[in-house]
Amino acid sequence: MKNQNLYSREAILNNLDQTQEWDVIVIGGGASGLGTALDSVTRGYKTLLLEMVDYAKGTSSRSTKLVHGGVRYLAQGDVDLVREALHERGLLAKNAPHLVKNQTFIIPNYKWWDGIFYTVGLKVYDFLSGKLSLGKSTHIKKKETLQRLETLKKENLRGGVVYRDGQFDDSRLAINVAQSCIEEGATLLNYVKVNGLLKDKSGNINGVKAVDTETNKEYSFKCKAVVNATGVFTDEILKLDNPEGRKMVRPSQGVHLVFDKSFLPGNDAIMIPKTDDGRVLFAVPWHDKVIVGTTDTMLDDHSLEPQAQEQEIEFILKTFNKYIAKQASRKDVLSIYAGLRPLAAPKDDSEKTKEISRSHKIIVSKTGLITITGGKWTTFRRMAQDTVDKAISLGKVPKKACKTENYAYHGAKETTNRENHLYIYGSDIENIEKISQENPEYAKKLHARLPFILAEVVWAARSEMARTVEDVLARRVRALFLDAHAAIESAPVVAQILAKELNKSEEWQKEQIAAFTSVAKNYTI
Repeated sequence: MKNQNLYSREAILNNLDQTQEWDVIVIGGGASGLGTALDSVTRGYKTLLLEMVDYAKGTSSRSTKLVHGGVRYLAQGDVDLVREALHERGLLAKNAPHLVKNQTFIIPNYKWWDGIFYTVGLKVYDFLSGKLSLGKSTHIKKKETLQRLETLKKENLRGGVVYRDGQFDDSRLAINVAQSCIEEGATLLNYVKVNGLLKDKSGNINGVKAVDTETNKEYSFKCKAVVNATGVFTDEILKLDNPEGRKMVRPSQGVHLVFDKSFLPGNDAIMIPKTDDGRVLFAVPWHDKVIVGTTDTMLDDHSLEPQAQEQEIEFILKTFNKYIAKQASRKDVLSIYAGLRPLAAPKDDSEKTKEISRSHKIIVSKTGLITITGGKWTTFRRMAQDTVDKAISLGKVPKKACKTENYAYHGAKETTNRENHLYIYGSDIENIEKISQENPEYAKKLHARLPFILAEVVWAARSEMARTVEDVLARRVRALFLDAHAAIESAPVVAQILAKELNKSEEWQKEQIAAFTSVAKNYTI
């Protein structure tokens, strides 16, 4: 077993003063921040990452769980974006085989020309993936379509088009990347909020000020390069640099509903290519449940806990029910979650979200602050590479080659048995099993309706930097995203185990249960 002290918050804090100046400080512990930290540390730079709450707390745990090129962007003619994403999809499938699954999608055809149109389009999609293709797309007849999607509406169905894309667990990947960063020698801290930027006599940024939100202790860290990778919170950091600057990010909300597997039995996902308002809707099998989404609603503000709007819930239910015979209602929703995409703010109010490019963008301020915005989980590695390359081109750090293209993330292990829910831990499975063997009490299930066991909570505290009940139930095990009511009912036992592992009081346990219950209510209808 790896030295668990490696991930100990106390040990990390105690070692902070050993570094007088960092090469790269990354603000933000979502996909782009974690990717940047890993790219930086593997090139040999002294790297510090600070996250104000928990890793992947925001958008990076709230995706549609797809590792994809973006069929929708192909239809919009953005070939370069799709080609890059398909290349990264292939790399991610190789570098995190325990988390990325080769998933078949079926586009149901209800008009005679649909089959021809989508088959031709997806052949282009296959071609663009090159050697990293996950498999060829094919047209299937009505009979096979109904055999594979037995809850699909039969009326006017003509057949289907099958294609392949990736499916994954987003926050589990975030945790594995965080573990990889630490193992490579980076320093990572969650619950440390950056609240100021340090500048030299010339006005150039040379560090950050931060506060540990658990202890209220304040820190100042000097460095050569600061990367702002804070997603929808990008403008808050930019304002620390220039209070007069214009907004660079406009959040777009994506909502997902989670249903029981009975609404989409079998192994195939459904892709609905054109909804009433021109968006794409997916129904994807995930951890023995079905995720249906997403919406695309421009918002004027953002928060750590965005909430689904009524019209978004109704839109998903209405669209999903157009295609399935087993009708879904609000009472069937096991969990509902909303995430905010950090899109580049339009220069005027005329742009629609579907017309704003999803490609990432790197901005450098006059004071040298490097900001990475946009993009998606699929391309997080490439976004990180480009960000560190930018720091090199600015002369902030010496030139060194990127090493992440064929980097196996923590836990990477080929798995064929996905029946055991522990498969997502990859090579860490034996460590979790060892915990339950040493204490048979920890082999018990967290909740009757959930597959997770108590040993996973212990592991999350010891080796995955979990600090709160929410960290465990939302992002280490995915209970909150799979069955919100079961997650709420699991909070007391999780609080008890965490208190023991983190040496916390009974009062802390009560506060944690109350705090988690308050957040989890947003995931119920």
